[in-house]
Amino acid sequence: MTRVIAVDWSGKAKGAAESIWRAVVIDGHLVELENGLDRAEITEWIVEYAQRHPRTVVGLDFAFSFPAWFCERGGWGSGRDVWDSMRVRADELLDTCEPPFWGRAETKAQKLGHAFRQTELDVEGQPKSVFQIGGAGAVGTGSLRGMRHLAQLAEAGFAIWPFDEPGWPLVAEIYPRLLTPKGLVKSRHLERRAHLTQTFPDQNQVLLERAAGSEDAFDAAISALTMAQHLDELENPTRLTWTRWSPTTARSCSKRSSSDGDRGAFRRARAPDTSRCRRRRPLPVHQ
Repeated sequence: MTRVIAVDWSGKAKGAAESIWRAVVIDGHLVELENGLDRAEITEWIVEYAQRHPRTVVGLDFAFSFPAWFCERGGWGSGRDVWDSMRVRADELLDTCEPPFWGRAETKAQKLGHAFRQTELDVEGQPKSVFQIGGAGAVGTGSLRGMRHLAQLAEAGFAIWPFDEPGWPLVAEIYPRLLTPKGLVKSRHLERRAHLTQTFPDQNQVLLERAAGSEDAFDAAISALTMAQHLDELENPTRLTWTRWSPTTARSCSKRSSSDGDRGAFRRARAPDTSRCRRRRPLPVHQ
């Protein structure tokens, strides 16, 4: 039986444990929705859980790499190179906020190279650049402080898609916004609650109420439940040719035509990059 874990991540320097929520779905049922662990603790919790239940897929909602040009500039030839570097450089990059990073006071959006990975260019909406580390909706801080933990998960035996060959346990990047319908205002409690109860009426009502209580809990629960609805895809990792997971039914979220993107909201790298992703040490280009 494949178990599903989704983690709503946080890059906060202090108090991250309050914002990091984990959701666990077993056999289609939401059985756990908790917060209270910081980044190091949730990573260790994931490792220990997978040791007991190896057939586990974990969704993490932060960027797993940078645009290709920045990886090349850093001398990184694989995902592991990026993550190992972030173990020692993430805080420095965040503290200095030098180009291409931006978002702090008196900084401007960088112009050194592509701000987005290909996976972000392929999706509708308003994705944020991993280089933005401040301001509304910034994802850079959480991503830089998350990448170092990918190195720990890889060392513990996890396959990090798409940088490793598919295997169990499996980690994939997710984008919770694509797992909710257009028009849903996630900041409104009543809308979160209505969506949960209408979409998942057979789930544990106590946990659904908890999920409606905050945007972070909501994202974790929605992500895990939606992943569980698509286990036919996730249980066959060799079919995954895409760089960030979201369900095939979310076709409206993709700009690709049916001939090139019939898998809807899956966002893939350009064809040459996708083939590299299947090797052990691929270039992490525009993932």
